[in-house]
Amino acid sequence: MFSVIKIASNTLPERYNPSIFNYFYETYPQGFIIAEIAHKIVGFLIAVKVKPNIAKILMLAVSKQHRRKKIGTMLLNELYKKILKENITAIELEVRTDNTTAIKFYEKHGFKIKNKILHFYQNGEPAYVMRKDIL
Repeated sequence: MFSVIKIASNTLPERYNPSIFNYFYETYPQGFIIAEIAHKIVGFLIAVKVKPNIAKILMLAVSKQHRRKKIGTMLLNELYKKILKENITAIELEVRTDNTTAIKFYEKHGFKIKNKILHFYQNGEPAYVMRKDIL
């Protein structure tokens, strides 16, 4: 868990209480996916089930030195495999409106911007809600 927390603190602007990672793993372990290279964690994805048929990606992060190697894509594909077994028909997420790299990544994977939430993040920045229907 320490490696996941370290990647989150090095790559994500939000600051999370470390106990939240254990909480997400314990409540929905199939949504807690890690990527490893040579037995070292280099990325992770955390998703939760918010409705019987909808999952939400809460965090997706890849260490800076391992970006642009399709690790984010592999994490998403692994999530799809796991949630298809649970009759999930859509995945949602929030992303900073100025995070064009992440927005392009998600759009490349079939997510579409559905709406905007003002003052979503701790620092008051807005977010786009993105969604992908998978069935």
